[in-house]
Amino acid sequence: MENIDRTDSRLTDLEVKASFTEDMLDKLNQVVVQQQIQIDRLVREVAELRERGPAADDGAFRSLRDELPPHY
Repeated sequence: MENIDRTDSRLTDLEVKASFTEDMLDKLNQVVVQQQIQIDRLVREVAELRERGPAADDGAFRSLRDELPPHY
């Protein structure tokens, strides 16, 4: 009898752990999906900014003095 009770207890513990693991996996999956959506949005935004902005490698020399804010 004692062996059966111990086996039942261990089985119950494993079922509880499996349930928590499944719940955690579902939550992590949701996080991954949300992060992928955010990554896709950021990639589109960077592409749009590159299209709008001036070419960084246009070959023209730019002095750091040209980059100073107006109050200097």
